[in-house]
Amino acid sequence: MQGRRLEGKTTLVTGAGSGIGAAISRRFAEEGAFVFVLDIDLSSAESTVETIRGQGGDSVAVAADVAESGQCDQIRDQVLQQRGALDVLVSNAGIGHVGTLLQTEGSDMDRLYRVNVRGVFNMAKAFLASMIERGSGHIINMASIGGVVAVRDRLAYCTSKFAVVGLTKSIALDHARQGIRCNCICPGRVETPFVTARLKEYPDPEAAYREMASTQALGRMAKPEEIASAALYLASDESAFVTGTEFLIDGGWSAGK
Repeated sequence: MQGRRLEGKTTLVTGAGSGIGAAISRRFAEEGAFVFVLDIDLSSAESTVETIRGQGGDSVAVAADVAESGQCDQIRDQVLQQRGALDVLVSNAGIGHVGTLLQTEGSDMDRLYRVNVRGVFNMAKAFLASMIERGSGHIINMASIGGVVAVRDRLAYCTSKFAVVGLTKSIALDHARQGIRCNCICPGRVETPFVTARLKEYPDPEAAYREMASTQALGRMAKPEEIASAALYLASDESAFVTGTEFLIDGGWSAGK
């Protein structure tokens, strides 16, 4: 397999059953990493693992709800028992909600906070102590362009992703001298299976795509593989001097903000 920038590293990616998480898992494996593919849906995680193994990579599927701290701790115990240490944690699992403040209920806010914020917190909390003990660890959190600038009709989502950016910076600042790096990726719109399925619900899917893509200066959505390339850079030693940053991959969306 070409390129081995993560040779011998143990990595874990949440929300890795499809879309961005699956692309990151595949790319890490291509670069020599052992990948724990975590998803709340075990069959989706196993599908990603099957693809990785079919390409000669080394991976295992695990299932957990990242919003449940006890399940995150169980995953940590499994990872440390099987591999001894975790080098790179990618918290990618997340959910969305469409609506303004008046179209958003408290239950919507709670649901997004539980997965998008508490899930990131739980996974970092589970693995940070063991990373500090060995003096090395990279944490990569998936935020969003909606965590840097406001996006119309996405109040709950933006609120949760702004929180992820803040959480990322706090971890980075608090633990930089202990060998921990923590960064977040802030994608614009990405052409994932979820987005593709949503587009099919419109009377004119092609027109809907053009409208959604128009927010990016490049006039298109990102591919999951493009986000995976950013994750690889942050996970590798090439980014050894990078911590506490929000890595914008938004096709120029924020350039005019």
